[in-house]
Amino acid sequence: MKSLFISVLKLFLPLLSVLALSACSKNTDHTETILWKTGEGSYGGYRIPSAVCTTKGTLLAFAEGRNNGGDTGDIDLVMKRSTDNGITWSEEFVIWNDSLNTCGNPCPVVDAETGRIWLWMTWNDGSDHETEIIFKTSKSPRVPFLCYSDDDGLSWSEPVDMSSSCKNPEWGWYATGPGFAIQQHNSKYKGNLVIPANHSYDDPEGSLRNGPFSYGAHVIISKDHGKTWQISSPIMPGCNESQVTELEDGTLLMNMRSYNNKYSRAISTSDDGGENWSPITHDYQLVESKCQASILHYGDYLEKSFHLFSNPAVPVGRSHMTIKVSSNNCESWEKGILVDENPAAYSCLVKLANGNIGLLYETGLRNPYETIRFISLDKEFLFDCKDLQYKN
Repeated sequence: MKSLFISVLKLFLPLLSVLALSACSKNTDHTETILWKTGEGSYGGYRIPSAVCTTKGTLLAFAEGRNNGGDTGDIDLVMKRSTDNGITWSEEFVIWNDSLNTCGNPCPVVDAETGRIWLWMTWNDGSDHETEIIFKTSKSPRVPFLCYSDDDGLSWSEPVDMSSSCKNPEWGWYATGPGFAIQQHNSKYKGNLVIPANHSYDDPEGSLRNGPFSYGAHVIISKDHGKTWQISSPIMPGCNESQVTELEDGTLLMNMRSYNNKYSRAISTSDDGGENWSPITHDYQLVESKCQASILHYGDYLEKSFHLFSNPAVPVGRSHMTIKVSSNNCESWEKGILVDENPAAYSCLVKLANGNIGLLYETGLRNPYETIRFISLDKEFLFDCKDLQYKN
Protein backbone atom coordinates (compact mmCIF):
# COMPACT_ATOMS: atom_id res chain seq x y z
CA MET A 1 0.00 0.00 0.00
CA LYS A 2 2.85 2.38 0.83
CA SER A 3 4.52 1.79 -2.54
CA LEU A 4 1.22 2.48 -4.32
CA PHE A 5 0.84 5.77 -2.46
CA ILE A 6 4.38 6.82 -3.42
CA SER A 7 3.73 5.97 -7.07
CA VAL A 8 0.55 8.04 -7.15
CA LEU A 9 2.30 10.92 -5.38
CA LYS A 10 5.09 10.92 -7.98
CA LEU A 11 2.51 11.01 -10.76
CA PHE A 12 0.85 14.14 -9.36
CA LEU A 13 3.93 16.06 -8.13
CA PRO A 14 4.03 18.20 -11.30
CA LEU A 15 0.41 19.17 -10.68
CA LEU A 16 1.04 20.07 -7.03
CA SER A 17 4.05 22.20 -7.95
CA VAL A 18 2.36 24.13 -10.75
CA LEU A 19 -0.62 24.95 -8.56
CA ALA A 20 1.67 26.38 -5.88
CA LEU A 21 1.85 29.65 -7.79
CA SER A 22 3.11 33.03 -6.71
CA ALA A 23 0.89 36.02 -6.05
CA CYS A 24 2.70 37.48 -9.06
CA SER A 25 -0.14 36.02 -11.16
CA LYS A 26 -2.54 38.47 -9.54
CA ASN A 27 -0.54 41.61 -10.27
CA THR A 28 -0.69 41.71 -14.07
CA ASP A 29 -3.06 43.90 -16.07
CA HIS A 30 -5.23 41.95 -18.46
CA THR A 31 -8.35 42.17 -20.58
CA GLU A 32 -11.27 39.97 -19.50
CA THR A 33 -14.62 39.65 -21.28
CA ILE A 34 -17.54 37.21 -21.18
CA LEU A 35 -18.36 36.48 -24.83
CA TRP A 36 -21.17 33.98 -24.31
CA LYS A 37 -23.28 33.18 -21.25
CA THR A 38 -25.86 30.48 -20.60
CA GLY A 39 -29.31 32.05 -20.44
CA GLU A 40 -28.30 35.03 -22.53
CA GLY A 41 -28.19 35.34 -26.31
CA SER A 42 -29.99 33.36 -28.98
CA TYR A 43 -29.25 29.86 -27.65
CA GLY A 44 -29.83 27.84 -24.53
CA GLY A 45 -26.10 27.49 -24.01
CA TYR A 46 -22.69 27.84 -25.64
CA ARG A 47 -19.73 25.47 -25.73
CA ILE A 48 -16.53 24.51 -27.59
CA PRO A 49 -14.45 27.73 -27.82
CA SER A 50 -12.09 28.31 -30.74
CA ALA A 51 -10.08 31.36 -31.82
CA VAL A 52 -7.60 32.58 -34.45
CA CYS A 53 -5.98 35.88 -35.38
CA THR A 54 -6.17 36.79 -39.08
CA THR A 55 -3.40 38.23 -41.24
CA LYS A 56 -5.02 41.66 -40.74
CA GLY A 57 -4.88 41.31 -36.97
CA THR A 58 -8.58 40.62 -36.46
CA LEU A 59 -9.43 38.22 -33.65
CA LEU A 60 -12.14 35.67 -34.49
CA ALA A 61 -13.87 33.69 -31.72
CA PHE A 62 -16.02 30.66 -32.56
CA ALA A 63 -18.40 28.54 -30.49
CA GLU A 64 -21.29 26.14 -30.70
CA GLY A 65 -24.72 27.64 -30.02
CA ARG A 66 -26.59 24.75 -28.41
CA ASN A 67 -30.32 24.32 -27.91
CA ASN A 68 -30.14 20.79 -26.50
CA GLY A 69 -27.15 20.76 -24.18
CA GLY A 70 -25.34 17.66 -25.50
CA ASP A 71 -22.78 17.11 -28.27
CA THR A 72 -25.56 16.33 -30.77
CA GLY A 73 -28.95 17.86 -31.44
CA ASP A 74 -29.83 21.37 -32.60
CA ILE A 75 -26.38 23.05 -32.70
CA ASP A 76 -25.28 26.04 -34.80
CA LEU A 77 -21.78 27.39 -35.44
CA VAL A 78 -21.49 31.02 -34.25
CA MET A 79 -18.73 33.64 -34.24
CA LYS A 80 -17.74 37.07 -32.90
CA ARG A 81 -15.01 39.44 -34.20
CA SER A 82 -12.66 41.86 -32.45
CA THR A 83 -10.45 44.42 -34.19
CA ASP A 84 -8.79 45.71 -30.99
CA ASN A 85 -7.15 42.57 -29.57
CA GLY A 86 -10.22 41.43 -27.65
CA ILE A 87 -11.15 44.67 -25.88
CA THR A 88 -14.47 44.99 -27.73
CA TRP A 89 -16.44 42.46 -29.75
CA SER A 90 -19.02 42.40 -32.51
CA GLU A 91 -22.50 40.97 -32.19
CA GLU A 92 -22.91 37.22 -32.62
CA PHE A 93 -22.83 36.01 -36.22
CA VAL A 94 -24.20 32.61 -37.32
CA ILE A 95 -21.85 30.89 -39.76
CA TRP A 96 -23.80 27.66 -40.17
CA ASN A 97 -27.36 26.77 -39.20
CA ASP A 98 -28.75 23.59 -40.77
CA SER A 99 -32.24 23.48 -39.26
CA LEU A 100 -32.28 21.10 -36.24
CA ASN A 101 -29.05 19.31 -37.21
CA THR A 102 -25.63 19.47 -35.55
CA CYS A 103 -23.10 21.96 -36.97
CA GLY A 104 -20.14 22.14 -34.61
CA ASN A 105 -16.55 21.42 -33.59
CA PRO A 106 -14.96 24.57 -35.06
CA CYS A 107 -11.31 24.20 -36.06
CA PRO A 108 -10.07 27.22 -38.08
CA VAL A 109 -6.69 27.87 -39.65
CA VAL A 110 -5.32 31.04 -41.28
CA ASP A 111 -3.21 30.63 -44.42
CA ALA A 112 -0.54 33.27 -43.88
CA GLU A 113 0.40 33.22 -47.57
CA THR A 114 -3.06 33.76 -49.05
CA GLY A 115 -4.90 35.35 -46.10
CA ARG A 116 -7.77 32.88 -46.51
CA ILE A 117 -9.35 31.59 -43.28
CA TRP A 118 -10.35 27.93 -43.52
CA LEU A 119 -12.94 26.66 -41.06
CA TRP A 120 -13.30 22.92 -40.49
CA MET A 121 -16.46 21.68 -38.77
CA THR A 122 -18.46 18.48 -38.33
CA TRP A 123 -22.11 17.66 -39.06
CA ASN A 124 -24.60 15.00 -38.05
CA ASP A 125 -28.36 14.49 -38.15
CA GLY A 126 -29.67 16.27 -35.07
CA SER A 127 -31.95 13.37 -34.13
CA ASP A 128 -28.99 10.98 -33.79
CA HIS A 129 -27.21 10.57 -30.45
CA GLU A 130 -23.45 10.18 -30.06
CA THR A 131 -23.66 6.53 -28.98
CA GLU A 132 -25.78 5.68 -32.03
CA ILE A 133 -23.21 7.33 -34.29
CA ILE A 134 -20.35 5.44 -32.61
CA PHE A 135 -22.19 2.09 -32.94
CA LYS A 136 -23.25 2.97 -36.52
CA THR A 137 -26.95 2.60 -35.82
CA SER A 138 -27.64 6.28 -36.53
CA LYS A 139 -29.73 7.62 -39.41
CA SER A 140 -26.72 9.43 -40.85
CA PRO A 141 -22.95 9.34 -40.29
CA ARG A 142 -20.98 12.10 -38.59
CA VAL A 143 -18.94 13.85 -41.29
CA PRO A 144 -16.43 16.72 -41.74
CA PHE A 145 -17.41 19.93 -43.52
CA LEU A 146 -15.30 22.87 -44.73
CA CYS A 147 -15.91 26.53 -45.53
CA TYR A 148 -13.70 29.62 -45.87
CA SER A 149 -13.60 33.40 -45.65
CA ASP A 150 -11.65 35.77 -47.88
CA ASP A 151 -12.84 39.00 -46.23
CA ASP A 152 -11.38 38.71 -42.73
CA GLY A 153 -14.29 36.68 -41.35
CA LEU A 154 -17.10 39.02 -42.40
CA SER A 155 -18.69 36.41 -44.67
CA TRP A 156 -18.24 32.67 -45.26
CA SER A 157 -18.63 30.27 -48.16
CA GLU A 158 -21.26 27.54 -48.18
CA PRO A 159 -20.00 24.54 -46.13
CA VAL A 160 -18.91 21.58 -48.29
CA ASP A 161 -19.04 17.90 -47.30
CA MET A 162 -15.43 16.59 -47.19
CA SER A 163 -16.15 13.00 -46.16
CA SER A 164 -15.16 11.46 -49.52
CA SER A 165 -11.49 12.39 -49.05
CA CYS A 166 -11.22 13.12 -45.33
CA LYS A 167 -13.05 10.33 -43.51
CA ASN A 168 -12.53 6.59 -43.34
CA PRO A 169 -16.02 5.10 -43.88
CA GLU A 170 -15.31 2.52 -41.16
CA TRP A 171 -15.12 5.24 -38.50
CA GLY A 172 -18.13 6.14 -36.38
CA TRP A 173 -17.79 9.36 -34.40
CA TYR A 174 -15.79 12.17 -36.02
CA ALA A 175 -14.62 15.52 -34.70
CA THR A 176 -12.32 18.24 -36.01
CA GLY A 177 -10.16 19.73 -33.26
CA PRO A 178 -11.76 21.26 -31.39
CA GLY A 179 -9.56 24.34 -31.13
CA PHE A 180 -7.47 25.54 -34.06
CA ALA A 181 -5.29 24.15 -36.84
CA ILE A 182 -1.82 25.23 -38.02
CA GLN A 183 0.24 26.05 -41.08
CA GLN A 184 3.80 24.69 -41.13
CA HIS A 185 6.69 27.18 -41.31
CA ASN A 186 9.92 25.44 -40.31
CA SER A 187 10.71 22.67 -42.78
CA LYS A 188 10.40 21.39 -46.34
CA TYR A 189 6.69 21.15 -45.58
CA LYS A 190 6.43 24.91 -45.23
CA GLY A 191 2.99 26.16 -46.25
CA ASN A 192 1.17 22.90 -45.53
CA LEU A 193 -2.11 23.22 -43.63
CA VAL A 194 -2.50 20.63 -40.86
CA ILE A 195 -5.89 20.09 -39.22
CA PRO A 196 -6.09 18.00 -36.00
CA ALA A 197 -9.07 15.64 -35.85
CA ASN A 198 -10.27 12.49 -34.12
CA HIS A 199 -12.62 9.56 -34.59
CA SER A 200 -13.98 6.34 -33.13
CA TYR A 201 -13.21 2.95 -34.65
CA ASP A 202 -14.27 -0.66 -34.13
CA ASP A 203 -12.17 -2.52 -31.56
CA PRO A 204 -13.29 -5.98 -30.36
CA GLU A 205 -11.26 -5.49 -27.17
CA GLY A 206 -12.48 -1.95 -26.55
CA SER A 207 -14.58 -1.18 -23.49
CA LEU A 208 -15.49 2.51 -23.78
CA ARG A 209 -19.22 3.16 -23.22
CA ASN A 210 -19.48 -0.61 -22.66
CA GLY A 211 -18.99 -1.21 -26.35
CA PRO A 212 -16.37 -2.78 -28.67
CA PHE A 213 -14.79 0.40 -29.95
CA SER A 214 -11.89 2.78 -29.23
CA TYR A 215 -10.92 6.37 -29.95
CA GLY A 216 -8.12 7.53 -32.25
CA ALA A 217 -6.75 10.75 -33.70
CA HIS A 218 -5.47 11.84 -37.11
CA VAL A 219 -4.78 14.99 -39.12
CA ILE A 220 -6.15 16.39 -42.36
CA ILE A 221 -3.43 17.82 -44.63
CA SER A 222 -3.38 20.20 -47.58
CA LYS A 223 -0.15 20.71 -49.51
CA ASP A 224 -1.63 23.17 -52.01
CA HIS A 225 -3.29 25.88 -49.90
CA GLY A 226 -6.61 24.07 -49.64
CA LYS A 227 -7.15 22.91 -53.22
CA THR A 228 -6.94 19.26 -52.14
CA TRP A 229 -6.99 17.51 -48.76
CA GLN A 230 -5.94 14.10 -47.45
CA ILE A 231 -5.98 12.28 -44.10
CA SER A 232 -3.01 10.84 -42.25
CA SER A 233 -2.47 7.42 -40.74
CA PRO A 234 -4.37 7.08 -37.45
CA ILE A 235 -2.92 7.58 -33.96
CA MET A 236 -4.22 5.02 -31.47
CA PRO A 237 -5.34 3.64 -29.11
CA GLY A 238 -7.28 5.61 -26.52
CA CYS A 239 -6.91 9.22 -27.67
CA ASN A 240 -9.23 11.74 -29.27
CA GLU A 241 -9.70 15.53 -28.98
CA SER A 242 -6.39 16.73 -30.37
CA GLN A 243 -4.31 19.81 -31.03
CA VAL A 244 -1.15 19.95 -33.13
CA THR A 245 1.92 22.19 -32.95
CA GLU A 246 5.15 22.52 -34.92
CA LEU A 247 8.55 22.23 -33.22
CA GLU A 248 11.63 24.21 -34.24
CA ASP A 249 12.95 21.51 -36.60
CA GLY A 250 9.62 21.09 -38.38
CA THR A 251 8.53 18.04 -36.39
CA LEU A 252 4.81 17.98 -35.69
CA LEU A 253 3.67 17.20 -32.15
CA MET A 254 0.12 16.01 -31.53
CA ASN A 255 -1.22 16.66 -28.02
CA MET A 256 -4.34 14.56 -27.27
CA ARG A 257 -6.98 13.76 -24.68
CA SER A 258 -6.12 10.31 -23.31
CA TYR A 259 -8.26 7.34 -22.29
CA ASN A 260 -5.26 5.25 -21.25
CA ASN A 261 -5.63 5.81 -17.48
CA LYS A 262 -2.45 7.90 -17.29
CA TYR A 263 -4.09 11.12 -15.97
CA SER A 264 -1.97 13.06 -18.46
CA ARG A 265 -1.89 14.17 -22.09
CA ALA A 266 -1.12 11.67 -24.85
CA ILE A 267 1.69 12.70 -27.23
CA SER A 268 2.66 11.59 -30.75
CA THR A 269 5.10 13.10 -33.27
CA SER A 270 5.53 13.15 -37.04
CA ASP A 271 8.65 13.99 -39.07
CA ASP A 272 7.02 13.65 -42.49
CA GLY A 273 4.54 16.52 -42.44
CA GLY A 274 1.87 14.60 -40.52
CA GLU A 275 1.31 11.64 -42.83
CA ASN A 276 2.62 9.11 -40.29
CA TRP A 277 2.84 9.26 -36.49
CA SER A 278 4.92 7.73 -33.71
CA PRO A 279 3.48 5.41 -31.03
CA ILE A 280 1.73 7.23 -28.20
CA THR A 281 3.61 8.39 -25.11
CA HIS A 282 2.33 10.50 -22.20
CA ASP A 283 3.59 13.82 -20.83
CA TYR A 284 3.14 13.50 -17.07
CA GLN A 285 3.78 17.21 -16.57
CA LEU A 286 0.51 17.90 -18.40
CA VAL A 287 -2.01 16.51 -15.94
CA GLU A 288 -5.59 16.08 -17.15
CA SER A 289 -8.87 14.36 -16.39
CA LYS A 290 -10.11 13.47 -19.88
CA CYS A 291 -10.72 16.95 -21.21
CA GLN A 292 -9.84 19.01 -24.27
CA ALA A 293 -6.73 21.22 -24.12
CA SER A 294 -4.88 23.77 -26.26
CA ILE A 295 -1.24 24.02 -27.35
CA LEU A 296 0.24 27.03 -29.18
CA HIS A 297 3.63 27.75 -30.71
CA TYR A 298 3.97 31.40 -29.74
CA GLY A 299 7.27 31.90 -31.58
CA ASP A 300 10.30 33.95 -30.60
CA TYR A 301 10.59 36.34 -27.68
CA LEU A 302 13.88 37.61 -26.19
CA GLU A 303 15.89 35.18 -28.32
CA LYS A 304 13.88 32.14 -27.14
CA SER A 305 11.10 30.22 -28.82
CA PHE A 306 8.07 29.50 -26.63
CA HIS A 307 5.19 27.04 -26.60
CA LEU A 308 2.10 27.49 -24.43
CA PHE A 309 -0.35 24.88 -23.12
CA SER A 310 -3.72 25.36 -21.42
CA ASN A 311 -6.15 22.97 -19.74
CA PRO A 312 -7.98 22.34 -16.45
CA ALA A 313 -4.87 20.98 -14.70
CA VAL A 314 -6.45 18.51 -12.29
CA PRO A 315 -6.54 14.69 -12.39
CA VAL A 316 -10.23 14.49 -11.45
CA GLY A 317 -13.05 16.83 -12.48
CA ARG A 318 -12.74 20.04 -14.49
CA SER A 319 -11.39 23.11 -12.72
CA HIS A 320 -8.22 25.21 -12.25
CA MET A 321 -7.63 26.48 -15.78
CA THR A 322 -3.87 26.77 -16.10
CA ILE A 323 -1.41 28.01 -18.73
CA LYS A 324 2.03 26.37 -18.82
CA VAL A 325 5.11 27.65 -20.68
CA SER A 326 7.92 25.75 -22.41
CA SER A 327 11.09 27.27 -23.87
CA ASN A 328 12.67 23.98 -24.97
CA ASN A 329 10.42 22.55 -27.66
CA CYS A 330 7.85 21.07 -25.25
CA GLU A 331 10.44 18.82 -23.59
CA SER A 332 9.59 20.38 -20.23
CA TRP A 333 7.18 23.00 -18.93
CA GLU A 334 9.10 25.49 -16.80
CA LYS A 335 6.35 27.88 -15.74
CA GLY A 336 2.67 27.78 -14.93
CA ILE A 337 -0.04 30.35 -14.32
CA LEU A 338 -3.29 29.54 -12.58
CA VAL A 339 -5.77 31.50 -14.69
CA ASP A 340 -9.01 30.48 -12.96
CA GLU A 341 -9.52 28.28 -9.89
CA ASN A 342 -13.24 27.86 -10.59
CA PRO A 343 -14.81 25.06 -12.64
CA ALA A 344 -13.35 25.20 -16.16
CA ALA A 345 -13.24 22.93 -19.20
CA TYR A 346 -12.37 23.53 -22.88
CA SER A 347 -9.94 26.28 -23.94
CA CYS A 348 -8.20 27.82 -26.94
CA LEU A 349 -4.95 29.80 -26.94
CA VAL A 350 -4.28 32.48 -29.54
CA LYS A 351 -1.40 34.91 -30.23
CA LEU A 352 -2.84 38.39 -30.61
CA ALA A 353 -1.77 41.02 -33.15
CA ASN A 354 -0.10 43.07 -30.37
CA GLY A 355 1.98 40.07 -29.29
CA ASN A 356 0.03 39.30 -26.14
CA ILE A 357 -1.58 35.92 -25.44
CA GLY A 358 -5.31 35.37 -25.57
CA LEU A 359 -7.23 32.53 -23.95
CA LEU A 360 -10.85 31.71 -24.78
CA TYR A 361 -12.20 29.19 -22.27
CA GLU A 362 -15.24 27.69 -20.59
CA THR A 363 -15.77 28.55 -16.92
CA GLY A 364 -18.39 29.20 -14.27
CA LEU A 365 -19.00 29.38 -10.54
CA ARG A 366 -21.14 26.24 -10.27
CA ASN A 367 -20.15 24.32 -13.40
CA PRO A 368 -17.66 24.85 -16.25
CA TYR A 369 -20.28 25.58 -18.90
CA GLU A 370 -21.89 28.76 -17.62
CA THR A 371 -19.78 31.13 -19.75
CA ILE A 372 -17.18 31.31 -22.49
CA ARG A 373 -14.71 33.92 -21.31
CA PHE A 374 -11.83 35.68 -23.09
CA ILE A 375 -8.73 36.98 -21.33
CA SER A 376 -5.48 38.42 -22.68
CA LEU A 377 -2.18 38.25 -20.82
CA ASP A 378 0.82 40.51 -21.32
CA LYS A 379 3.67 38.63 -22.99
CA GLU A 380 6.34 40.24 -20.78
CA PHE A 381 4.56 39.02 -17.68
CA LEU A 382 3.96 35.53 -18.99
CA PHE A 383 7.51 34.91 -20.19
CA ASP A 384 9.54 37.02 -17.73
CA CYS A 385 7.97 36.47 -14.30
CA LYS A 386 10.65 34.37 -12.59
CA ASP A 387 8.47 33.67 -9.55
CA LEU A 388 6.26 31.43 -11.67
CA GLN A 389 8.95 28.82 -12.22
CA TYR A 390 8.47 25.45 -10.57
CA LYS A 391 10.53 22.34 -10.09
CA ASN A 392 9.49 18.75 -10.73
